Amino acid sequence: MAWYAYCIGEKQAFPALARHRKPVPMETVLGVSGNQVFLYPASDLAVIVSEHNPQELLNQKSGVDHARVIADCFRHSTVLPFRFGTVFHDDETLRKSIRSNQRQFLGNIDKLRGKTEMHLKIFVDDCCAREIEKHLVSENVGRAYLSNLRENASRARERQTRARAVSFQMHRLFLPLDEDVSCRLMENGKMQLDIAHLIDRKCVERYHNKFTSTSAIMRECQMQLSGPWPPYHFVHKLTRPVHAQTPAAAPVPIPASDSVETPVVTLMEPTPVFV
Repeated sequence: MAWYAYCIGEKQAFPALARHRKPVPMETVLGVSGNQVFLYPASDLAVIVSEHNPQELLNQKSGVDHARVIADCFRHSTVLPFRFGTVFHDDETLRKSIRSNQRQFLGNIDKLRGKTEMHLKIFVDDCCAREIEKHLVSENVGRAYLSNLRENASRARERQTRARAVSFQMHRLFLPLDEDVSCRLMENGKMQLDIAHLIDRKCVERYHNKFTSTSAIMRECQMQLSGPWPPYHFVHKLTRPVHAQTPAAAPVPIPASDSVETPVVTLMEPTPVFV
């Protein structure tokens, strides 16, 4: 039997596993394709899985279901999310993978216990984008071409400097335990900074209050906040790849409209999905 994997949690956080050595169904929790979700005991860990038909294609809704199950488990336990689409072909493959990496998983759970992830999206006007960059064809190589390359390189450095300044300001204001930052230039001429902050779960309300006051101060930026989430980005930082099987289908991005906007970081090969 193939198992679709959602995340790893602490066995002690799920009382239903106290007297069982076999998979136990999670009541009222359905996963990908509407399949029953199970708690699969593995020593001091619980692997959250559901039965899976390898011939079945995963789609947009599957990605939403995947994240929803992880979020539900996060209410009860510290979790280490699997990459969307991670499948173990049988019981032995699942047990072997967890057993060979158990020390690392337990260590990561200990590091992330009591912590959660908050996600900031910050949209900044890019003054460099107000001038249209020239794309000269190869036969125009010459002084104008080299000048254009220098101008584009200068604009890129200005963007990086601006993005670093905003990121530093966010760090100073929010004082997270850890952070993960990415930046990209959008088609509308704005820069988008995606900032994940790792914080104590007991500080979520304080974080929301800080976001409200920061939004009022930084009127030149558009800011969006979501969370608390399972610590997706920070699992990726702590985890090295281990062995498992995943379907050949490409990962499906999860739309913000479905209230799940954080990509699932991989514990397993191949390369992580994330955005």
